[in-house]
Amino acid sequence: MDATVESMGSGSVQPITKAKATGRISDPIFVALLWASGIFVLALLGLIIAELFQGGLPALQHFGLDFIWSSAWNPVTENFGALVMIYGTLFSAIIAVVVALPLSFGIAFFLTEIAPPPLKRPIGVAVQLLAAVPSIIYGMWGFFVIVPLMAVYVQPPLIDTIGNLPIIGALFAGPPLGSGMFTAGLILAVMILPFITAMFVETLESVPPMLKESAYGIGATTFEVYKNVSVPYGKTAMVGAIMLGLGRALGETMAVTFVIGNATRMSASLFAPGATIASTIANEFPEAAIGSLKLTSLLQLGFILFVISFIVLALSRALVRSRLD
Repeated sequence: MDATVESMGSGSVQPITKAKATGRISDPIFVALLWASGIFVLALLGLIIAELFQGGLPALQHFGLDFIWSSAWNPVTENFGALVMIYGTLFSAIIAVVVALPLSFGIAFFLTEIAPPPLKRPIGVAVQLLAAVPSIIYGMWGFFVIVPLMAVYVQPPLIDTIGNLPIIGALFAGPPLGSGMFTAGLILAVMILPFITAMFVETLESVPPMLKESAYGIGATTFEVYKNVSVPYGKTAMVGAIMLGLGRALGETMAVTFVIGNATRMSASLFAPGATIASTIANEFPEAAIGSLKLTSLLQLGFILFVISFIVLALSRALVRSRLD
């Protein structure tokens, strides 16, 4: 019996010893791979930043900080500035968020509180499929469908009515071209809608049922529960979703290029053609000669777009952190 115990004991000790030996070898390798993954992301990001900054440095040295504040963009005289593109990027992205935000709230509220189960799944899948549509398809749809509709049915009555009012009329002035900043904002709104809506739905579905049932128990309506319970509970994640949509709108290229008009001039009108940083790079990059001032200006535009995106990300994290505190 002693021999049996000794054999059982030796048999159980041996696998444990092997496991410990394997752990001593595999754990450092696993930790090293994790470190390598994290460092790789930082290195890749640093290389992208360095390449954009170094490539655009000659333009910054030539024009100075006036490059940021100048509205000129003349390839013939090689006089370049980024103000028109920065304005167009921010303006179109803000229009997109303003249009998409109430729609996202409405769709998310419908899917989580109102829609019957047979209808909830098809609508949810349809919203998710919008995120899978390539941006160039959105651009073609905008160019062949939305632009003619805007030129014939939307812009003319707005220009004839609101366009004649003082102050606010400047936002609706100009010829009804169809393309322009507002059209680009609408296309961007459709593109960022599924991202914001998906996060809103997940946030609203994570609200503890006990909180909503308590509100219903004291006589609150569905809207009051949504306004006073669901939204306050998930406001932190919702702020992150909105900023994610804004960041997505800032960097969109092909869809905007189709419908914004690609005019390197700045106007207060929503219907005026304009340009964004991404659309300008897409239009001008193939014609820029290597080593030319135009190419370095385009690279500097890319660096500025990265800085704008970084600022948006930093603001979103600051807002989320402040709400958590």
